[in-house]
Amino acid sequence: MTYSVKEVFFTLQGEGAQAGRVAVFCRFSGCNLWSGRDEDRADAVCKFCDTDFVGTDGLGGGKFPDPDALANHIDQFWGDADPKHKYVVFTGGEPLLQLDEELIKAVKSRGFELAIETNGTLDLPKGIDWVCLSPKSGSKLRIFQADEIKLVWPQLGYPDTIDKVLARFEKMSFKHFFIQPLDDAHQSQHIQEAIKICQMRPKWRLSMQNHKWIGIR
Repeated sequence: MTYSVKEVFFTLQGEGAQAGRVAVFCRFSGCNLWSGRDEDRADAVCKFCDTDFVGTDGLGGGKFPDPDALANHIDQFWGDADPKHKYVVFTGGEPLLQLDEELIKAVKSRGFELAIETNGTLDLPKGIDWVCLSPKSGSKLRIFQADEIKLVWPQLGYPDTIDKVLARFEKMSFKHFFIQPLDDAHQSQHIQEAIKICQMRPKWRLSMQNHKWIGIR
C-alpha cells in the first residue's frame, strides 16, 4: 500500500489527556467526512474542520511506497530526543483511511508508542496504544470505546440538546471526557459555554488547543 501523507513534524501534543507530551505528528491526506475543498464544505458531514489535509505538499509530507519507508521517515523526526519516550500521533483528515496493521508494526518496531485521532466512523486496526475519538454530528460511529473522547462544541447537526448529546456519549466507554470549544470567530463565547458545561457535568473536562495559544504546530 502506498501511504499519502500531508505532513510530518516534531512537536508537543496540544489537546486532551496527553497535552504537553512530546510527539511526532503524522498527518495523513484525505478524509471521509469532507473533501477538504471549500466548495464542498456546505454539503460535507463535517463542516468545521480547520486543518489542511489535501495533498502531500506539507512539511515532511509525501508518498511512501511501503510501511518501512514511512516508519523510517517518522523515526527521523524524533531526532536526538530520548528514544525511551518515542511517541507518534496519527491524525488527518481521517487516519483510519490509511493506517493499517503493517504500518503499526513497522512503527512499533522502531520503539514508538502509537496514538490516533479519529472521527470514529471506521474500524480500528490492532495495536494502537491510545485512541482519541472526536465524533462529528451526522456521522455513524463504529467506535464506542476509546481512551478519550474529545467533543468539539458547538456542532451543527445534532438534533438534541447538549445534555442529551453528552448523556449519549457518557453511556459509552471512555477513560477521559473532554469538551473542546470550536475555534471560529466566536471562540471566546464557545469557551464560556464549554466552561459552563464542565461545571454542570463534572465528568467532562475542558480541552483547549494549547499549541495554538503558545504558537507551535
